[in-house]
Amino acid sequence: MTVVLVADDDADIRDLVAFKLEQSGLEVIAVEDGQAALEQARARRPTLAVLDVSMPGLSGIDVCRMLRADPATADMLIIMLTARVQEQDVEGGFSAGADDYVTKPFSPRELVSRIQALLSRARA
Repeated sequence: MTVVLVADDDADIRDLVAFKLEQSGLEVIAVEDGQAALEQARARRPTLAVLDVSMPGLSGIDVCRMLRADPATADMLIIMLTARVQEQDVEGGFSAGADDYVTKPFSPRELVSRIQALLSRARA
């Protein structure tokens, strides 16, 4: 089963994303901050991570950079999920190594579609 890490300090968003991903047949690890995301990514090696940019401690951008720098997690697919919509924020996400950037408010169905598309391309 494909494992997806979801890191967001907003419990409602974290629970919604986890619920929708589980409905689509994915196993989900849900955490509330960047440090926990980094720890779970290294321990469980999920296929994909959905990271909120603004979290306490390590930001999603920090986590993304650290995952990309570690050979054990460098190939993990990463989607940034954030309320930061300025062009420089989007560029910063991609510069850190994100594969996709989704802004809040967001459509849970669209997020699942984006995740499924990334997973399909990675398998091909």
